[in-house]
Amino acid sequence: MVIDHLHNAGKYYGLGNGIEKALRFLQEHDLLSLENGKHTIIEDKVFAIVQEYETKDPALEKLESHKKFIDVQYVVKGKEKMGHALLQTQTPSRLYNPEDDYMLFDESPDFFSVVTEGMFTIFFPDDLHMPCIQHGDTGQVKKIVLKVAVDI
Repeated sequence: MVIDHLHNAGKYYGLGNGIEKALRFLQEHDLLSLENGKHTIIEDKVFAIVQEYETKDPALEKLESHKKFIDVQYVVKGKEKMGHALLQTQTPSRLYNPEDDYMLFDESPDFFSVVTEGMFTIFFPDDLHMPCIQHGDTGQVKKIVLKVAVDI
């Protein structure tokens, strides 16, 4: 798991070609003007999903994890809390389905981080995460979730 500011992205290029491609995408595009939806970077291996939403009550959310894709999440506008835990012996409450590449867990996060404009996170398959959580009152967020294939 990584939490940092985009101006430090170069420190993480060594984590893999796909992660470097995802971080460079963030550094090289006008992120405020990107339209919502999917943007392909490397076919079936690296893509960005631009989304806007209202942050949510953590009591209504669950921890998630993925097996095929690493998540690189970047907050373009707004702020949110993200819950975190390491995958150890937890049992999924929603079993993994390879078609949608996620599973859910009922456990509470071990800790939360506040992620603000200009910050990114990297969640590997063993990093349980609960994004989109309100920090104080609910707020509007524009975020880009980049999916990076584990096998790239």
